[in-house]
Amino acid sequence: MNDQADQQKHTEFPPTGTLAAPAQGRLLLTNVRPYGEGEPVNVLIEEGSIAAIGADAAAGSGVESDTEGVEVIDGKGAVLLPGLVDMHVHLREPGREDTETIATGSAAAAKGGFTAVFTMANTQPVMDQPVIAESVWFKGQQVGLCDVHPVGSITKGLQGEQLTEFGMMARSEAKVRMFSDDGKCVDNPLLMRRAVEYAKGLDVLLAQHCEDPRLTEGAVAHEGETAAKLGLRGWPRVAEESVVARDAILARDYGNRVHICHASTEGTVELLKWAKSQNIPITAEVTPHHLLLTDERLETYDGVNRVNPPLREERDTVALREALLEGIIDVIATDHAPHGSEDKCCEFEHAKPGMLGLETSLPIVAKIFVESGLADWRFVAKVMSERPAEILKLPGHGRPIAVGEPANLVLVETDSPWTAHGEQMASKAQNTPYEGMEFSTKVATTILRGHVTCRDGVPSAPRNA
Repeated sequence: MNDQADQQKHTEFPPTGTLAAPAQGRLLLTNVRPYGEGEPVNVLIEEGSIAAIGADAAAGSGVESDTEGVEVIDGKGAVLLPGLVDMHVHLREPGREDTETIATGSAAAAKGGFTAVFTMANTQPVMDQPVIAESVWFKGQQVGLCDVHPVGSITKGLQGEQLTEFGMMARSEAKVRMFSDDGKCVDNPLLMRRAVEYAKGLDVLLAQHCEDPRLTEGAVAHEGETAAKLGLRGWPRVAEESVVARDAILARDYGNRVHICHASTEGTVELLKWAKSQNIPITAEVTPHHLLLTDERLETYDGVNRVNPPLREERDTVALREALLEGIIDVIATDHAPHGSEDKCCEFEHAKPGMLGLETSLPIVAKIFVESGLADWRFVAKVMSERPAEILKLPGHGRPIAVGEPANLVLVETDSPWTAHGEQMASKAQNTPYEGMEFSTKVATTILRGHVTCRDGVPSAPRNA
């Protein structure tokens, strides 16, 4: 972590004015391995912070005499990581509570090991006013399973015509720190330039959905051999890459941070590599589905595989994995997008784009990188917790596992086989592309400020939903 991130250690968390879940009195995690390293140790949590770490961490906790008020969780050698942070989810509330709510989305997040998520602005109504953002923030705090941070829209109503009042939203009780029209691209270059300039003065992050709509009209699948064979209109790589290139130059010339949502192509990787070599303030995310799946899955015409941007070819998947390992792509974000069966069980070209992601992301990342030997659990902590919190300047999350740090943690079992089934997920929707897929890694326990939000794979009941 850099100096800026280290300075967050003593920042109060969560933001002033919240209804944050009260910390448990004392919680003792026994036989856990921080970052999957070394021999198992004990971790004592008191009043929402880590109080002691080590084989003798239980000393003085009162556990030996079975003192009341101390909850004990036996980790049985499981991996202990900082609570995960997802920069990109869709929780659908307000407006489409039939597909997901803040309560069900928070439960899915807790089950997936997340302690903070950022929910995108394409709600109904659009999250372009402080009152809407505040309602989402406070509802998330009332549920108490995960910190749900609202993302403000860059343009009013997602119409791409007039900028949202960033300042009012950033200064609201929701303390909005990221703005995005995700689902739509801010394709007007002059408007995006003004957004970059405005955001710079407030030090907020702009997250761009990179898609030139003139190149994707009617497109539903990656422009390649599979789409041609299946008779599906193709979505070219250039539709994404042209906007990545433009916004990198805007970030260079006008000096504010720009974040690239769901990078999906080999060319985007090359553009990000160039931009970072020029010290341009640009970051990027990749989704688990773009790391694991390819457009070959479309041969069934199953609408569950339709997503925006589309699943690409194997060479794109390989390039994205390598870019994440090298730090060219900074983080993993799920783009969790619940949809009802009526929007997925239809002709492929009419299916709404999007997939569930919160409950399967960590097992997928472990499968691709850790179980294969490409990376270790420190890497997972970096791309799924530390770096997202750093980019978002989010206090209290993505912190080291150390004495005095906030107890936002996830306990991970590495040899606990399970099979993904949409009907068994905490999300209100069932549109997972991983139906029937087997995984070895499973989230056992999630802890938010010392409060257990998921245990043995079962989310806790919302406190006040």
